[in-house]
Amino acid sequence: MEQHINITTASVSSIDTVDFDHLAFGSTFTDHMFVCDFKDGTWETPQIVPYAPMQISPAASVLHYGQAVFEGMKAFKDNNGGVWLFRPEQNAKRINKSAERLAIPTFPEELFLDGLKKLISLDKEWVKGGVGKSLYVRPFVFASEAGVQAAAASEYRFMIICAPVTSYYGGDVRVKIADHYSRAAQGGTGYAKAAGNYGGQFYPTQLAKAEGYQQIIWTDAATHEHIEEAGTMNLFFRIGDTLITAPTSDSILDGVTRKSILDLAAHLGIKTEVRALKVSELIEAEKSGTLLEIFGSGTAVVIQPIIGFGYKGTDYDLPLSENSYAEKLKNALVDIQYNNAEDPFGWRFKVCD
Repeated sequence: MEQHINITTASVSSIDTVDFDHLAFGSTFTDHMFVCDFKDGTWETPQIVPYAPMQISPAASVLHYGQAVFEGMKAFKDNNGGVWLFRPEQNAKRINKSAERLAIPTFPEELFLDGLKKLISLDKEWVKGGVGKSLYVRPFVFASEAGVQAAAASEYRFMIICAPVTSYYGGDVRVKIADHYSRAAQGGTGYAKAAGNYGGQFYPTQLAKAEGYQQIIWTDAATHEHIEEAGTMNLFFRIGDTLITAPTSDSILDGVTRKSILDLAAHLGIKTEVRALKVSELIEAEKSGTLLEIFGSGTAVVIQPIIGFGYKGTDYDLPLSENSYAEKLKNALVDIQYNNAEDPFGWRFKVCD
């Protein structure tokens, strides 16, 4: 049964003040936001209200104990003005999986999807057409209860905000393979989109950037021998004609784009393997010339080619790949997202015309 959502529209839109050709990723926001509070053991009536700062207690539990999880997805506009989401039901399931790991109450999936649809429909003029342009959608939930007792909170706030965006990365991307710092450990929160997972990456990523890299390839915390994922991306490695990616686990995020690439690759006749990959195997493949491509996948980047990597002071460059799997898969995926091709998987979710 559809739950009622109270809607208060903004008196004046700020859309005319935005330069859509020069956007810093995720720093300009649409006119409205979705808000729903959890109190007394239940989610209250949700609201869509004008985007604005909000008051929060200095004692809010999230500020002290980090109970916060989030999601990321995009809305796309097709050539006829229709607005679409890409597999949002996967985001609904994953935010609840993340919430459970952090002792946060789950949010009703039907309300999640309905809230998305109503919010984006209200701000549909912010979704610009053209490949590369999209509306980044950020659902998140945090502990809002005031109190510094070290325990799971009893009050939470679920929100959705939206930002018009273009590409996430610009230029070439080189990565450093971690051999000291760790992103996540088995039994931890690595599989959840927990806020703290990302905060803990910033310092080692800053160190890597100072050395000329844009991202880190994380390895397993126990041995640093097995490749896991990058800071904002799942990873794929083309060795010969096979595309290899690590299996999901307690320490690897179950990326929506990742699983879509695996399905799409099978559909296009590209051989894939989901298995553990050692750093030593990667370097051996580079030396033998069989390592042809590395690319990352994620909502923000879609697919991002990686032109080289560093490990323990040595840099390795990748050749320019003919018949690039990254390019082939990205084009096919983007065509589905923008409604420019058939969707044999049923991934598109219609928001509005």
